[in-house]
Amino acid sequence: MTRNKIFNDPIYGFISVHNKNLMRLIEHPYFQRLRRIKQLGLTHYVYPGAVHTRFNHALGAYHLMTEALLHLQQKGHAISQEEFEAAQMAILLHDIGHGPFSHVLEHSLVNVHHETITLWMMESLNRSFGGMLDLAIEVFQGRHPKKFLHQLISSQLDVDRLDYLKRDSFYTGVVEGNIGIDRLIMMMDVSDQNLILEEKSIYTIEKFLSSRRIMYLQVYLHKTALIAEKTLRALLYRIGEADQLRTGSLAFNEVTGIREGLENQSQREKFIAHFARLDDVDVWALLKNYRDHPDPQIAAWAAALLDRTLSKIEITHEPSPDVQNTGQVHETLKGQRFKIDFTAYDPEEGEIMIRQKNGLIVPLSSYSEFSYLMQKISRYYTVK
Repeated sequence: MTRNKIFNDPIYGFISVHNKNLMRLIEHPYFQRLRRIKQLGLTHYVYPGAVHTRFNHALGAYHLMTEALLHLQQKGHAISQEEFEAAQMAILLHDIGHGPFSHVLEHSLVNVHHETITLWMMESLNRSFGGMLDLAIEVFQGRHPKKFLHQLISSQLDVDRLDYLKRDSFYTGVVEGNIGIDRLIMMMDVSDQNLILEEKSIYTIEKFLSSRRIMYLQVYLHKTALIAEKTLRALLYRIGEADQLRTGSLAFNEVTGIREGLENQSQREKFIAHFARLDDVDVWALLKNYRDHPDPQIAAWAAALLDRTLSKIEITHEPSPDVQNTGQVHETLKGQRFKIDFTAYDPEEGEIMIRQKNGLIVPLSSYSEFSYLMQKISRYYTVK
């Protein structure tokens, strides 16, 4: 008997799950952990409403994937029940590899990209469920012959981006980030097993890319959120040098202790078992533990993050002679200068393909009016 479950979502209303295998994934501890990981990390220091989680986003992306697949089926494209379910599983699990505070600590705990950890966790789930995720993993990795299934998960215009822009705009209150999701999905089609969009959606695509540009400049790269992230990374680096991150959290201690040998299956399984227990709560516990640390710098940074008494940071548009990469970690923050580049639409990362009225399929970059969205924006930051 199929088990039905309804989630009440503030963006889309009711999100329905009518598949027992999908519910088995949602009820698994790996997925439930996403309830305890904020989607936007420390951005709530700037936008107090930005406390939504990866759990919210995963369900939203699943909903959009379902809508997109139903629409493509209605257009006559063959998508089997197994492929439909595999794509739903893949998008549902696409973020399970995120660590505490999402991207903030991606390379601070272990130097492995979250998508790699996601794949490891999907493979672990697949073993637990007797091969149930075989096809989902194939879709997630882009190995399935129907390329559009993967492109709906990861491309320049995928359901992941559609949901996080809409959701982040809603929870931050930055209305400029709101996008016309329904029209974009209605304009999707498939040609030669690749995802394309009808030319009549061209201005909706422009609005999508413009909204992405605004959300990066106004939210994701906000100077206060960035200094909070840099403070946390610097704190973890300094604690690691002094105390090897003895935080009181067994999962935290074990994960940071497993940095080598992850190509070994048994070592990787051990890492996943501990990583799957990590969430934002562990980081807050760490900050409370180190607020009274004998190292005054560690204590000061922990207090700054708990009390939001962060260093000041200025934005300039002129390069500095000693500008550094934003990912670098240093003993001190004061005086640091770093640069962040952003492009709303970079054709080198893959093109959005447009079908013109004459049937010709062309890349979005061929439209000269979109050139401003392909220009690189550089921001230079100085910590005071």
